[in-house]
Amino acid sequence: QVQLVESGGGSVQAGGSLKLSCAASGDTYTRACLAWFRQAPGKEREGVAAIRIGGSSTYYADSVKGRFTISQDNAKNTQFLQMNSLKPEDTGVYYCAAGVAYGDRIGCRAIKDWGQGTQVTVSS
Repeated sequence: QVQLVESGGGSVQAGGSLKLSCAASGDTYTRACLAWFRQAPGKEREGVAAIRIGGSSTYYADSVKGRFTISQDNAKNTQFLQMNSLKPEDTGVYYCAAGVAYGDRIGCRAIKDWGQGTQVTVSS
C-alpha cells in the first residue's frame, strides 16, 4: 500500500500560478506511475497529468498541455504539478494518485492509491 499526501492548493486569479506537491510513502516500488486527477463540482474526475516513476515519460490532458508541468524527485518520493496560466475552468479538487499501468497516450491507469485531495480555485 502507498500513502499519498498532497499540499499546495489555494486560490488564485486567472493567469496566476500554483504548485502542488505529493509526498508518497509505503510500498512505492510496487507502483509504475504517479498522476494528478481533478474533479470540478458536478463533473467526473479526470486525469490531468502523469509520470512514469523513475523515468521521464509524461502524459498531459489536452486541456493543460503547455500550461502544466509534472515532475518528480525520486530521492524524496515526491511529485509536483506546476500550474501556470491558470483558468477558471481549472478549478476543482486535485488528487494525487499512484497506479500500476502507464502509457504515453493514456497516462497512469489501474489506480491503486489516492490522496485526500487539495482544493484549487481560480477566479476570473
